[in-house]
Amino acid sequence: MALYLSILSVFSALAATGDSLSCQTCISASKTPCQGKSLLCPSDSACAATYTLTTANGRTISEMYTLSCAPLRQCDKPASMSIPNGKIKRGISCCFEDNCTPPTPTLPPDNSRLNGQICRTCTSADSTWCYTDDTMRCTGEENMCLLQTTVISGPVSSQVALRGCATKSMCDLGSNSVSYPGFSMDLHFFCTSGSLGIHQGYFMSMLVSIALTTILCRSF
Repeated sequence: MALYLSILSVFSALAATGDSLSCQTCISASKTPCQGKSLLCPSDSACAATYTLTTANGRTISEMYTLSCAPLRQCDKPASMSIPNGKIKRGISCCFEDNCTPPTPTLPPDNSRLNGQICRTCTSADSTWCYTDDTMRCTGEENMCLLQTTVISGPVSSQVALRGCATKSMCDLGSNSVSYPGFSMDLHFFCTSGSLGIHQGYFMSMLVSIALTTILCRSF
């Protein structure tokens, strides 16, 4: 379980190009703010700080803090996703001047109130597909059912799939493939509200904590 969550703990990637704001880009394998190089961002972007917390059975598995460019539509929209006994929370805050420092991101609050949604749940550590009859009852704002697939190439290579509950803000993040010194990742996130219609979202460029931690350790 902890390995699945470490692999699936993802957050905003640092690479961006464009001719709008200039923003600092850095990543820290903790909740401590970092400093880094300045990059030009695409248009309609802000300078963003993202904090991601991954827990399993109530214990912290990983913490990640990044500074990066981010689409304006993602600013100040906390998100979360859950599988049985595990959760990933993500907070993002923005500022709107060259190389500014965003406020400290706020994570979504805990909410154990059942919301009536029931989702299939499963995990696979060696493929991009899983499907079982097992279900979980969703809580709080996590009223979407997800299938997330991740393919990682690098020092830690892996294919991972999971099903569980997620907030709509998590589904709406948007994504694509990302390459970073030492590894690359392709992640897809498919959501449904429980009806026949499928809402497909792709996370924005994101990094995997377990791979990143390995790379950071090897860089020192």
